Amino acid sequence: MTMSDYDSQMENAGSDVAEDTGIQLPPERKVVFYNDDFTTMEFVVDVLMSIYNKSHDEAENLMQAVHEEGSSVVGVYTFDIAVSRANLTKQIARKNGFPLRVEVE
Repeated sequence: MTMSDYDSQMENAGSDVAEDTGIQLPPERKVVFYNDDFTTMEFVVDVLMSIYNKSHDEAENLMQAVHEEGSSVVGVYTFDIAVSRANLTKQIARKNGFPLRVEVE
């Protein structure tokens, strides 16, 4: 094989890479917080920052939306991540004595 044959093969080698593999991205789910009269606003902000990686401003805006509208989507994730974060949120809320309602839709 000559060097030009090798170069020609290398140029064509990547052409099949973009071919459709049939792999689909997993569907995404919404994590929704619901308002209640017992969970403190500070706790909701802390959870949004620590579990959902929101900035302080974004966490406060989401907390206000939950408080004023009754519920709010706090994040959209693949199913496994959404369920894991929702379960962790509920576990921490219960441990701290709060009935925060969190659902994955």
